[in-house]
Amino acid sequence: MHALQFTAESSSNGLVEREFTLGQIPGTLWTPGSAPAPLILMAHNNGLPRRETRLVARARYYAAYGYAVATIDAPGCGDRPASAADAQARADLQRAMRAGEPVDEIFESFVGPLVDRAVPEWQATLDALLTLPGIDGPVGYSGWTAVGIGLAAVEPRIAALGLFAGGYVPRARRAQARQVTAPLLFLLQWDDEGNPRQRALDLFDAFGSKEKTLHANMGGHVGTPWFEVEDGGRFYDRHLGRPTVSPA
Repeated sequence: MHALQFTAESSSNGLVEREFTLGQIPGTLWTPGSAPAPLILMAHNNGLPRRETRLVARARYYAAYGYAVATIDAPGCGDRPASAADAQARADLQRAMRAGEPVDEIFESFVGPLVDRAVPEWQATLDALLTLPGIDGPVGYSGWTAVGIGLAAVEPRIAALGLFAGGYVPRARRAQARQVTAPLLFLLQWDDEGNPRQRALDLFDAFGSKEKTLHANMGGHVGTPWFEVEDGGRFYDRHLGRPTVSPA
């Protein structure tokens, strides 16, 4: 098992931001001044780097709320070079979308293996982070739905899931949703051009969670209202324990 190593550190407005590596996995950890802090794992959808502006804004908000927040670059994303096969699959996908051709099988062959690689990396990251002073359980997850399903199905330390119903969820992960029992907050953009509405509603119905909430808002893929981030804070409060500070 690789050791987690911090490579850079900065602080502002009471938050500490640290870059780290875990073997070949690069990541970022935000922590509040208070301790101990419950942990939220924040996974971005395929293709987005962990330093994307709106992802960092969400991470900093939850850290200011009193949580430790960690994110890593998925294989082939951000600071991690894509393989030739991944690059070709992404190009094939973009070409098919531009041409209005069916994309399900391309997504399946590309995103399915990507998620399969990402889940154990998140488990290794979780193992390493929970050894750090000032970070405590329980653990929440926010972001990429396909990875969240895979992780929560095999990882009992995940106590709450905040998922964005955007992007493609491979068939194997859709079936696995029935094994997920953690409390769920599921965000759906009603007019998301890349996520058929009925497919998202069927997935929400499939989750095995006894407590699950669906929030639907008008707008496209990147139009999730900021108040959903604030509601997410209250959701994590209920299931991870209310933090000791609140954002201004």
